[in-house]
Amino acid sequence: MATRKRRSVEPSITLCYLSYSILIIVPTSEFSLRNCMIPEPFNYTDKLTVLCYKMGLLAFPSKIPSNVATLVISFNYISEIRKEDLSRLTFLTHLNASNNNISHIQEGAFRDSKDLEELNLSQNRLSNVSRSWLEDLPKLSIIRLDGNLIKHIEPDVFASLSSLKVLNLTDNKLQQIERIQPAFGLNTLQELYIGINNLNIFQSSDVSVTSISLKMLDLSQNLLTKFQITENIFPALEYLDLSYCSHNGNLDWIVPNATMLKKVTTLKLDGVRIPEEKTAAILGTFNTSLYRLRMDDIKPIKPDRLLSDACSSVLRVLHFGENNISSLTKHMIAPCYLLQQLDLTSNNIYHISGKTFMNFTQLISLHLQHNKLTKLNGAFNGLPRLELLDLSANKINKLNCPDFGNLISLRNLYLYNNKLSSVSVCLFKNLKNLQKLKLGTNKLLTISTSFFGVLSNLKYLQLRYNKISSLQKSTFAHLHSLQTLDLVDNQISEIDEYAFEGLGNLTWLSLASNKITKNTIKNKNVFSGLFKLQHLDLNSNYITFDREHLTFPPFVHLKSLHTLAINSQRHHGLQFLPRNLLEGLTSLKIFYAGNLNIRYLYNDTFNNTPHLWHLDLTKNILSDNSALSSQAFHPIPELTRLILSRSGLQSLDFLIKANLSKLSILRASGNKLASINQTLIDSIPRLKFLDLQNNTFPCDCSSAWFIDWSLLNNQTQVLYLNKYICNYPSAMSKNSLEDFNTESCIVDYSFICFLCSSLIVAFTLVVSFVCSFLRWHLVYTYYLFLALLHDRKRKQQHGFQYDAFISYNTQDEPWVIKELLPNLEANQGWRLCLHHRDFQPGRSITDNIIDGIYNSRKTICLITNNYLRSNWCSQEIQVATFRHFDERKDVLILIFLEDIPTRHLSPYYRMKKLVKQQTYLCWPKAGDDTKVFWQKVKMAMETK
Repeated sequence: MATRKRRSVEPSITLCYLSYSILIIVPTSEFSLRNCMIPEPFNYTDKLTVLCYKMGLLAFPSKIPSNVATLVISFNYISEIRKEDLSRLTFLTHLNASNNNISHIQEGAFRDSKDLEELNLSQNRLSNVSRSWLEDLPKLSIIRLDGNLIKHIEPDVFASLSSLKVLNLTDNKLQQIERIQPAFGLNTLQELYIGINNLNIFQSSDVSVTSISLKMLDLSQNLLTKFQITENIFPALEYLDLSYCSHNGNLDWIVPNATMLKKVTTLKLDGVRIPEEKTAAILGTFNTSLYRLRMDDIKPIKPDRLLSDACSSVLRVLHFGENNISSLTKHMIAPCYLLQQLDLTSNNIYHISGKTFMNFTQLISLHLQHNKLTKLNGAFNGLPRLELLDLSANKINKLNCPDFGNLISLRNLYLYNNKLSSVSVCLFKNLKNLQKLKLGTNKLLTISTSFFGVLSNLKYLQLRYNKISSLQKSTFAHLHSLQTLDLVDNQISEIDEYAFEGLGNLTWLSLASNKITKNTIKNKNVFSGLFKLQHLDLNSNYITFDREHLTFPPFVHLKSLHTLAINSQRHHGLQFLPRNLLEGLTSLKIFYAGNLNIRYLYNDTFNNTPHLWHLDLTKNILSDNSALSSQAFHPIPELTRLILSRSGLQSLDFLIKANLSKLSILRASGNKLASINQTLIDSIPRLKFLDLQNNTFPCDCSSAWFIDWSLLNNQTQVLYLNKYICNYPSAMSKNSLEDFNTESCIVDYSFICFLCSSLIVAFTLVVSFVCSFLRWHLVYTYYLFLALLHDRKRKQQHGFQYDAFISYNTQDEPWVIKELLPNLEANQGWRLCLHHRDFQPGRSITDNIIDGIYNSRKTICLITNNYLRSNWCSQEIQVATFRHFDERKDVLILIFLEDIPTRHLSPYYRMKKLVKQQTYLCWPKAGDDTKVFWQKVKMAMETK
């Protein structure tokens, strides 16, 4: 448990102390785990699986929960396993520490892990196997030590491992079989892998003198010069791998008594380069027991002779790939007529004679992929029991009707990655039991009639990576049993109404990476007939919408659909989801809508999907605070997983009132989130996983609650908290968020309350005094200061921006537009500053007023009764007055547009004072000539 303290809240000292005590007493697990995660589903009281791979660790994490059963800590930089690393992990059953730099293991490192069943230390730097760290493990059954630097194995190292069944020592530096003798002395061992150890000689006298219960022995890639069995040490051996074991074509095979290997049913001789007679001798040892034989890449031996020696009456499975066979004839493989599985992958076969497989009545599986066949010539007509035929990755450009004529038992036919441009309906007419057909990666332009009246039992049809541009009505009408239809990456832009009619049992349909647009699916009957469809994939197409409500929602017939993927639409994406796009999808559970440039969700988007539990909105544009509202999630109370990564989010507050009581996984990495508060977390009571990597968290007290909660709570894992980096302040940027000292944020609220109340009282007294006695002095000082600033700024700018600032009430704006602007701007060419036209948007009004007055040569005040009652006008004339008194220049022009007696100015102290000191102008009465008035205004404007 972490030692960080929770922040206390005064004066509830007793309550805080009680809470803190409970945290100490109750066993807990830190689900942030800093460098690790616990995969779903989990219950922290059960035995856990903890994953810590690829985290850049230099040592075992210290905060692993004690009830872990499976620990994966592979692909790190750990150099040593210490005793204390695993001392608390008494329930550990599986440990994977592969792909590290482990060169040393302390004595008794696994002593407390009595329940350990599997230990994986492969791809490390161990040089020896010591009993000191492998003793007292009674349940250990699997040890992987492959890919190390092991040169020595201590005697009796495995003596205490009474349950060991599998030992992998592949790719080490053992060199001599005597060094592996401790492994052969273990009676319980069933599988032993000792390939790639630079062994030159394997002879039974160096291994053991008693029988061994070993069932599987891997000696591959050891460049043996001698293999000798003179004692019956392998009475139970069933699997022997000698792949790539010959050295310069030399391997002495000495097994005088074939019964010593009489139970071997599987033999691997891949890459063995020895003369034909020696190969025949090896095969002769097993000709009464061998069921499965693999002889890939044994060229340049003649295949006719080799197959004659290999194919016995017992052999049923033969792998004979990569052997440069160019033409397959009846004579070549005739001895193998009893085979059930034949694999001829990656040869150079371009021709198969018509009667090659005539007598292969037992053959069930035939693999001919990665060859150079261009046509078949009816070569498979004599295979009545064949169930799987793989012809993928050839160069077949045409298939004739008789090519599969008699394959009545065929269930799986693979023709992908060929050069077929069309497929005739007659090709499949006799394949009544075919269940899986792969035609992908060809050059098919159309399939409109390819399946008419045939393949009634087909369940899986793959047509991806072709050039199909349209799907016509009744194309699949007779494929009543089809469950999976794969049309990925074609050029489909047109789909007829009822194109999928007849596919009543289809459960999985993928139309991803095509050219489907909104017009392709605008008809409501496009997906008609798919009564059982559960998965529909439309990602990476060209679908977009320009209206918020669709006339014909495209998925209205898909009542059984569980998963819908419309993510990553090309060009500009959807930008928004129409309100009724999901109409009819009452069974929808998973919805992928990522990378669509969605800017907002309507509140009724999910009204038709009450059972939705997985929602992916990754990589959208949801930066606006109104993009997601809590109301949008009210129709989906069963939501369990919500993915919002890289969507520009600035807040998750919309979740507070979303009523997502079942949400357990929330991923919002790569956003602009700055804080997570307790109210938000409390609104998601079942949260198990929280991923907030790559956000903009500050290292200050606003993050304190989140940091403490992440480290101390035992319900929610904050994934990879150690990777969270401070975004600001700049002095702490690039620091780890979890390293921020939250104790500095502990506050004594009683002292703060006392201090605040004292300051408030003092402040109130000071403000009262100032308002009563010094108010006008402060106002004058404030405006004088602003005047100095603006005067300096104006001088730096070398002149005025305007000739006059016009101070007026908005109700007098008609006079300004009709009279003032034509006479002063149009006729005189002066530049006037008007608030409705020249104020800078976004700035405060006060700043705009001050800038306008001090950037103008003169200020013209248009005095009316409305003007006198306006607060903003009062502020404008105050600023102008202070400038007038400060600069002691004639910068103020008063114009009375209404007749206002002097006695009426008494309430307006500043205006009355100006009238007494300043000459002013009056607007002529109705009917009087205005020329004299405008001449006086001109003279006032021109005075310096």
